[in-house]
Amino acid sequence: MKCELCGREVERLTVHHLIPRQKTKQKKADIGPTTNICSACHRQIHTLFDNTRLAQELYSLEKLKSEPEMQKFLFWVQKQDPYRRVRVHSQRA
Repeated sequence: MKCELCGREVERLTVHHLIPRQKTKQKKADIGPTTNICSACHRQIHTLFDNTRLAQELYSLEKLKSEPEMQKFLFWVQKQDPYRRVRVHSQRA
């Protein structure tokens, strides 16, 4: 399976809500758009950005990919072994 954010082939993918569920008004009615990404990318997104910023500014794959802090991570993670758990960078934007 291929991560839709970093492009690595990994064993398992996680579902990332492009608009955080916390920010949707009717959580059970419409969960909004999702994307399938690896756990490293998922953890990095939530380490760098809070749910408000994700909902208001970074609500698509293209917007996430164009964010400078995420670009640095993607450049780095693409060189990592997809079968090993990688550390996420703990800086918050």
